[in-house]
Amino acid sequence: MTRHQATRKQLRRELRARRRALSPQQQKRASRRLCRNLLASRELRDARSIALYWPSDGEIDPRPLQTAVERMNKHCYLPVLHPILGNRLWFLRLDRNTPMRRNRFGIPEPSLSRAASRPAWALDVVLMPLVGFTAQGDRLGMGGGFYDRTFAFLRQPNRHRPKLVGLAHEGQRVDAMPTASWDIPMDAIVTDQGYYPVGDRGA
Repeated sequence: MTRHQATRKQLRRELRARRRALSPQQQKRASRRLCRNLLASRELRDARSIALYWPSDGEIDPRPLQTAVERMNKHCYLPVLHPILGNRLWFLRLDRNTPMRRNRFGIPEPSLSRAASRPAWALDVVLMPLVGFTAQGDRLGMGGGFYDRTFAFLRQPNRHRPKLVGLAHEGQRVDAMPTASWDIPMDAIVTDQGYYPVGDRGA
């Protein structure tokens, strides 16, 4: 393990512990504030298809957003571990009647159904959980690389470009962090206390 990797691993451990230390009441308040900030963002205002995630490990919870965006005639999706390409994500439609199951990490996800799927490139906005971030847009994930591999196509020109919005508790912000060459950049980061427009990929 290189020094760079060790630093990222240590930072990931510290920030995961920080968010897990939040009480259920603090998590609920943070979730409500996050959703208000998201609804005010230009990314969600212009979107029709929005990918959420099911929180685990102390991640900030975007699920209350679902009811609000459905009232606005927008559609929600959840990431699912791809049944064939196991290191990538598939996105399935989420509504009140969606049957759920637990994946190999114990996280609930929609039961597989190709009819309800949407390819990553066809989404308008993807809300991604972060372990850590800087105000400049550097980000740290869980280390599995699922989102980075799924959205690696964004490095190619002339492709539909879903907006990638990282979500975190404000307490997960740090002044600086080591980055990796494969990190796909965000268009914005939203927390319970702020909005950080950090994208540099254009419209």
